[in-house]
Amino acid sequence: MITQRRSGVLLHITSLPSPNGIGNLGPAAYKFADFMQRSGLTYWQILPLNPVDEGSGFSPYSGLSAFAGNPLIISPELLVRDRLLTNSDIKHKKKYTSDKVEFTAVVPQIKSWLNLAYQKFTRSRSKRLKDSYEQFCLYEADWLDDFADYSAFRKHFKGKSWDQWPNDIKSRDALALDDLRNKLHLTVNQIKFEQFIFFRQWNALKAYCQKKGVKFLGDIPFYVGYDSADVWAHQDIFKLKKNKLPKVVAGVPPDYFSKTGQLWGMPVFDWKQLKKKNYHWWMHRINHNLAMFDLVRLDHFRAFSAFWEVKASEKTAINGKWKDGPQDEFFKKLKKKHKQVPIIAEDLGDIDQPVRNLMKDFGLPGMKVLHFAFGVDMPKSGYIPHHHEPNSIVYTGTHDNNTTKGWFKRLRIADRKRVAQYLQQDVSVENAAYLLSGLAMQSVCQLCVIPMQDFLNLGEEAIMNRPSTPTGNWLWRMKQDAITALLTRQIKTMNQVYDRLPAPIAPKKPTRKPAKKKVKPVTRAKSSAAKKAVSK
Repeated sequence: MITQRRSGVLLHITSLPSPNGIGNLGPAAYKFADFMQRSGLTYWQILPLNPVDEGSGFSPYSGLSAFAGNPLIISPELLVRDRLLTNSDIKHKKKYTSDKVEFTAVVPQIKSWLNLAYQKFTRSRSKRLKDSYEQFCLYEADWLDDFADYSAFRKHFKGKSWDQWPNDIKSRDALALDDLRNKLHLTVNQIKFEQFIFFRQWNALKAYCQKKGVKFLGDIPFYVGYDSADVWAHQDIFKLKKNKLPKVVAGVPPDYFSKTGQLWGMPVFDWKQLKKKNYHWWMHRINHNLAMFDLVRLDHFRAFSAFWEVKASEKTAINGKWKDGPQDEFFKKLKKKHKQVPIIAEDLGDIDQPVRNLMKDFGLPGMKVLHFAFGVDMPKSGYIPHHHEPNSIVYTGTHDNNTTKGWFKRLRIADRKRVAQYLQQDVSVENAAYLLSGLAMQSVCQLCVIPMQDFLNLGEEAIMNRPSTPTGNWLWRMKQDAITALLTRQIKTMNQVYDRLPAPIAPKKPTRKPAKKKVKPVTRAKSSAAKKAVSK
């Protein structure tokens, strides 16, 4: 776990600047890692990297796979570097807006680049690249094969959800799967190629960040989307009807975010079946993410204790019921494989004592969000800094919150007064983000994470997600010139003042070749006659 005071930034990969209409794993990601090193930020928190589509509003929390990577964030510039595209191939015919992701324009453009890259790959003579691809397919087969089949079949059936496929494919009849897979083998292989490229680019970025002292904080959504490779391939671990549709769906009861609760609609896990299989699917999922990230946040952690289950026929989440999750048995299994579990529990919302006990028993840090700290219960709030605990992560806000500037602008006068009273100075819409970022940095929490929007002092236009709002989310992007030398110095100063600055990385000493020993020349022994001549 985190044993030293450190800071981080929350910025999803899609929010990076780029000329391609969406942030990706290319040059801007490397520049952002450089900025983090210069400003003394250690942890780069991102949202889930799973494939997304229009059916879920491109939400990373309802992906098409719990294991695959999102091809939309593959960098075309790095494909040029791998000689799979040329600069002329990626020349832009369209100019994209600089502060929003344009999914409708981006998706076909990136697909065309990937199609071309795959064609060049199949004709390539690079044995090294093709060997790496074969090794990847072999090593990742336990999830990759199902995902490639699912994606190819979904495309073949015109984008229909898997429950609308022919019965033999829907029910995974082995002979029918083999037959269709053979017919679609080119598409199946291209999907595997795209995943190979995604993880090739991801691993290269991660290696670069490690050299810079930057670590990744990943995010695992608790649920997976119904129309996903995971539900189709593992139907027995979800609560489904005979017709394969969900019996019940996931959500949360009414809370701070919504008076009617949140009806997410994802299928609910059948934990009895998962237990019979020693939680294999979940263990595999966590291991997969721990290989990708240095630290992982478990979204909706409370569902491991108890989860809100709603009949699939309901229109809101109000009429749901609490059901027991796997609780401590699951984490005991996990502990057997990982003595130190680098996991953060997302414990926001309706949290009861059993959830707190579960976190305490396994030493899992929770989250402290300052936006929740200044209500009428301010002095006793668990989110207020004087009640923080070291084994926690403090945020100004998260991807589900307004920006701090937007949050303060919407605060009631009484709440604004409490913020000013606590900070003991005047707080305005213009300085709220800076002051709350400083308050978070002061906290005793070992890790402090600030959304990039707050570092940039942006307003509501930069909100990443509005819970319970199905459209217009996941669009915000940082502008090309947003990061300045002044901002970098300000963040570094905060890290210095509040003891969150990591030690500088010592440069590696060049390895010297051992000096060659001088060898005396071998001389022949002189004859006895010669010796006598010398002695005379």
